Amino acid sequence: MTMLPFRLGFDHPGYLWLLLALPLLWWIGYASLASLGSLRRWMALLLRTVVWTTLVLAIAGVQLVWVSDRVTVMYLLDQSESIPVAKRQVMLDYVIRNVRRHRDEARKDRAGIVVFGRDAAIEIPPYDDYIPQLRRLESLGGRTDATNLESAINLAKASMPEDTTRRLVIVTDGNENIGQAKSLAARVADSGIGIDVVPVVLESSSEVLVEKIDLPNNIRKGQPFEARVVLNNYSESGSSAPVRGKLRVKQSVGGEDTLLLEETITLDPGKNVFPLRHQIEQPAAYIYDAEFVPATEDDDGLRQNNSATAYTYVRGKGRVLLIEERSRMGDFDLLVQTLRDANIEVVTQASDELFGSLAELQAYDAVILAGVPRVSGESSDLITSFTDAQIEMLVSNTQQLGAGLLMIGGPESFGAGGWTGTKIEDAMPVDFKIKNTKIQAVGALALIMHASEMAEGNHWQKVIAKAAIEQLGPSDYAGVLHWTMRGDSWMWGGRNGLLEVGPNRKAMLAALGRMSPGDMPQFDPAMRMAVAGLARTPASVKHSIIISDGDPTDPSPATIKSFKDNNITISTVAVASHGLTESRRLQQIAQATGGKYYAVANGRALPRIFQREARRVSRPLVYEPPGGALPEVIFPHPMLDGVDRVLPNISGFVLTQAKDSPLAQVLIQSPKPDAPENATILAVWTYGLGRTAVLTTDSGTKWASEWTGWAGYDKFYSQLVRWLMRPTGDTGKFTIATQVRDGQVQVVVNALSQDDSFLNFLDMNATALGPDLKPIPLRMRQSAPGRYVGEFPADGSGSYFVNVIPGPGAAPLTTGVTVPYSDEFRVRETNQALIESLASTTPRGGQAGQVTVPLGTQPSEDLINSDPFRGGLPLARSIRDAWPWFVLAGCCMFLGDVFVRRVSIRFDWIGKKLKALGGKDSQKDAAVTARLDALRKNKDSVDASLQKRRASVRFEPSQDSNAAPEIDLGSPSAPNAAKSAGPAKPEIPDGPSYTERLLEAKRKAKKDQSKE
Repeated sequence: MTMLPFRLGFDHPGYLWLLLALPLLWWIGYASLASLGSLRRWMALLLRTVVWTTLVLAIAGVQLVWVSDRVTVMYLLDQSESIPVAKRQVMLDYVIRNVRRHRDEARKDRAGIVVFGRDAAIEIPPYDDYIPQLRRLESLGGRTDATNLESAINLAKASMPEDTTRRLVIVTDGNENIGQAKSLAARVADSGIGIDVVPVVLESSSEVLVEKIDLPNNIRKGQPFEARVVLNNYSESGSSAPVRGKLRVKQSVGGEDTLLLEETITLDPGKNVFPLRHQIEQPAAYIYDAEFVPATEDDDGLRQNNSATAYTYVRGKGRVLLIEERSRMGDFDLLVQTLRDANIEVVTQASDELFGSLAELQAYDAVILAGVPRVSGESSDLITSFTDAQIEMLVSNTQQLGAGLLMIGGPESFGAGGWTGTKIEDAMPVDFKIKNTKIQAVGALALIMHASEMAEGNHWQKVIAKAAIEQLGPSDYAGVLHWTMRGDSWMWGGRNGLLEVGPNRKAMLAALGRMSPGDMPQFDPAMRMAVAGLARTPASVKHSIIISDGDPTDPSPATIKSFKDNNITISTVAVASHGLTESRRLQQIAQATGGKYYAVANGRALPRIFQREARRVSRPLVYEPPGGALPEVIFPHPMLDGVDRVLPNISGFVLTQAKDSPLAQVLIQSPKPDAPENATILAVWTYGLGRTAVLTTDSGTKWASEWTGWAGYDKFYSQLVRWLMRPTGDTGKFTIATQVRDGQVQVVVNALSQDDSFLNFLDMNATALGPDLKPIPLRMRQSAPGRYVGEFPADGSGSYFVNVIPGPGAAPLTTGVTVPYSDEFRVRETNQALIESLASTTPRGGQAGQVTVPLGTQPSEDLINSDPFRGGLPLARSIRDAWPWFVLAGCCMFLGDVFVRRVSIRFDWIGKKLKALGGKDSQKDAAVTARLDALRKNKDSVDASLQKRRASVRFEPSQDSNAAPEIDLGSPSAPNAAKSAGPAKPEIPDGPSYTERLLEAKRKAKKDQSKE
């Protein structure tokens, strides 16, 4: 057993053969380093050996490998709805007791929990302690209507530390309906992870499943057909007894239900098929729903799978849905009759009885919004509106399913009808907001907020204020007054309080989110601020809305008079009022200024009221020029073939803004106003798979009354609506069918020509919509002669709609499929085959897992005794790259090699120092000292001698050296004497110099010292 906690490993062990070059390195180095002496030569060879070895190990990718016997166990708990809630709690109890019994605390084993349904989440990450006592599992906040074992295994694998032995314990019934856990288990085993499985046995004595309603693919109008309801009666033992119950089958069309069958039946074990003869007389979209109700609760384990639905669409001649406001029913009768005379079937619908699902719209090839506002009604009890979901249905019906959509004008349509900012506006070829500053379509709205005492008052005040501001156009003005501890104040705008909505809309909505109004003590200060701000605002229509419980004191008559003098109306909304007095106070304020009064008991009605009241400031969008206008056709279009270029006079229309897009086509325009982009009468474009159009005037009731006697009236409207409609021609020999299998909706189209030959290589344009009205990608591919197949996931219950256009100009193939419940409720028996397959997977270097005893109503002792922390798996290895450190060490050793070869260091002084410290060889030290003293004396004597010699040869003149010598001119020998009187040369002593003698003395001293 090694003493180190790790061992070395290599990424590229082949490079270790380079170590065989060491003998060659030694041979070369031994000869070349001979001049260094024996000690330095061996040190240099040693350092070179270390340098070469470290570099070779680094090139080979040296690693430090730690081996650990710690165990990490992750428990994967199936929380899907197919498992009863009671058993989910038993799972948790089992995990807690199992960990406490088998986790090795000394070894610091780890344990954790992953919960899963449709998705997976970590409840407790793996950590080295016991699992705490939990009352319930909290982490799985997603959907549990499916079992996704694959995602749970993936998440558990990613969360487990790799420096321990790893094992998964999966507690499940094995009814996987999303993912492929079996294929993933093989990859998990390659990582050395073991898998144990604790099976969950579903304990229902019998189960009844309504599998499907089978309808023919091609149902014709007036042709009898047979629908079949398929039910399954089974139990885990396969010996279920007959089950009695009631079978109901109903038909839904246009929001109305019709009971087709209700009878008591007896289900034999296995599959049971009940035929139903039926006949459809009207083209429409039909939904059939079958439900089984058992006689006793013990005969059925789950109720979620006791119903099934089917969808079919019977096509006839073109049908149009016309929606109009309840208070104006009959205004479009002439238009309806004109379309019917053109062989277009028209169904009218009031705005307070709207469609409830996208399936209902499939019966119509076009929808007409005939002058209808988004919010209708006069009192709080009668106010109705198009919900966001219904607006999204209308848009999806056009964009994804190819139906037409037409908006006809009126005093309360387009921007004047509250449609600004909705998805309807996005779908139309014009914008409902006027961006042209030359058009004075400006309104101003001041909101006075005092609803703090109602339930969730502050929340609803934020909601309604946002709803009102979102209705305003970019040129409109808006302000909000609320009461704070400093008194009444504006939310923005300073003293004026009202700002233009266009550049400030986002900032306004953000400010409303921070609004916290208090309990206003009196109306008068806030109302005086509101009237002052509105009076200073350059708007043509000015309106104020007060929401309150009515307990602030009455405003002064002067304040009410100032509102009337400035033509400012006030609408009041009473919420949580304290009695008749408070309600009457609000009612009197509204009546005095020409506004409306609303009494509201539920906050949910408030947004619709404020949306309706916000339309008051949109009145300038209604354009009624003096003398009217003569609209003209400015762009030729097939729908206007045979229509006069100059149309009859109109007295008004709603101002819009033509979209800045080459796809938007303005066909008819008014000469007034001067801005042509705001004078649109008729505009069209293609939106997705469908077409949309706007007619900004009405159909003859008010503004276009002269059109009713026009000879081209019938042709104009019939051609317009027919151009918008989804193609209704003969679908030829195309058939479409759908089926649900393994969470996928499969769409099959068979294409034949008129002579029954296959139509191949068609470019089919297909789209699908889910229950949430979100588009789902659908691509049709040819799989056989004349056969095209596509599929898309159906991961939720509800109705899915499919629209397939076989080719350019061809009538669309429309169908749908309803998924009544998840596959989670389709199977009610433990999938033992999958459980055995997971547990039998053998991890690399270890032993296969095991299937424990089943999880019952309580964890049994045998189950608790199963040890998931046991051995049988490869020991965990933790690897860390070490080659960078080896490269660094090699570089350091190389510097040491250079130092040894280039620098000579004597170490004999160490021994002498040690001897001196020990008191040995003192006589030799004294002799050395005496010898050094003698050498010092000799040096001093030599220095003295040299000084004397220098003094003896020094030239010292007796007189001024610059003076000329005296010469006796009378003496004949004088010139010679003068010559001999020149300067004397110094004598140079013979022998070595001072420096030479000093060096010689040093050499002699060293020689004597070495002899000793």
